[in-house]
Amino acid sequence: MSTPSKRRETDVTKLIMSKHKVETFNDELKVFHVHFHGPKDSPYQGGVWKVRVELPDEYPCKSPSIEFINKIYHPNIDDITGSVCLDVIDQAWSPMFDLVNVFEMFLPQLLLYPNELDPLNQEAAALMIHDLAAYELKVKEYCERYAKPSDIGIEPEKKPTDEEITGDENDENDTNDEQEAADKPDP
Repeated sequence: MSTPSKRRETDVTKLIMSKHKVETFNDELKVFHVHFHGPKDSPYQGGVWKVRVELPDEYPCKSPSIEFINKIYHPNIDDITGSVCLDVIDQAWSPMFDLVNVFEMFLPQLLLYPNELDPLNQEAAALMIHDLAAYELKVKEYCERYAKPSDIGIEPEKKPTDEEITGDENDENDTNDEQEAADKPDP
């Protein structure tokens, strides 16, 4: 049987090897951040959140604590603290689960299928129940306002400008002209 610290290390390594960016703060791997992208074909698509994960000393026998750092509009996520209300994490956790399950199954499913009858965010739940279109619009507004890559410190990839591309082509042409001139015999 592995020790809790070994299991923590294994689970964080598996998470890093999957598609998720993980920001660790020390070698203990008890508290770290994970970049989480909204699921496709949902109002959360295109959003990216920094999620704080805290692994208790008893992990994996005791569930991790999961909190969204940047704002997200959802009935089962506290609008002030970002804490998540999800039965599989809170009550039905099993040592058979790991962090990849949390970020590739549990959280995407929570965003795709909110439980408006057991809310942490009463306003989001009421809006979802009474006006689904307005709820989805508000989710998208939150994504645009609070869940852009720059909101969690991801710098956009720098694309070369037309001038840089043209300059590079001219440099290549200059090099080719010089090479051709060098290859020609002197008259």
